[in-house]
Amino acid sequence: MKAILISLSTAAVLAVSALHAAAQDQAAYIDDRSDGPALVRSLYNAINRQEYARAYSYFSNPVDSYETFVEGYAKTVDVQVLIGSATQEGAAGSIYAPVPVAIKSTEKGGKEKIFAGCYVTRIVNSAIQEPPFSPLHIESAELEKVAGPLEKALPKVCHSPS
Repeated sequence: MKAILISLSTAAVLAVSALHAAAQDQAAYIDDRSDGPALVRSLYNAINRQEYARAYSYFSNPVDSYETFVEGYAKTVDVQVLIGSATQEGAAGSIYAPVPVAIKSTEKGGKEKIFAGCYVTRIVNSAIQEPPFSPLHIESAELEKVAGPLEKALPKVCHSPS
C-alpha cells in the first residue's frame, strides 16, 4: 500500500512538472506596436500562440477573409522569424517602415518551408488623427517561398511603396 501511494504521488509530481514545462514552452504574449520590427514580431507571436484574431488585426486591409487567413495556418505548428534592419520613411502625413523578414514555418509532420520578403508597416501621424485612433499596422506584405537556410534568406533591404 505504501509503495502504491509513493508511486501515485510521484506520478502526480511528474504530471504537474509536465504541465509546468508545457506552459513555459508556449511563447510569452507579445503585443508591441512601437515600431515596424516589433509589430512583425508580435504578428508571429500571435500565430505561434494560435491567436489568429490578434494576428489578423495587425493588418490594415487584409487580402484574405479571416476564415481564409486562419485556414492558411491550419497545418502550422511553429514559425520562426528573422527580422532585418528597418528604416522609417515619412510621406504625406504617414510614417512607413519597410521590414525585411525571413520566416521558417514548420508544419505538422515536420515539413519546413522558408519564406522571405518584406512587410511595410504604417502609422498616420498621431498628432493629426481623430478618433478612432489607428495604431501602427501592416500596410502590405510581399513574401515568397525560397530555398536555402533561414539565415541566408533574409533580404538586405526593403523599400516603401512609391
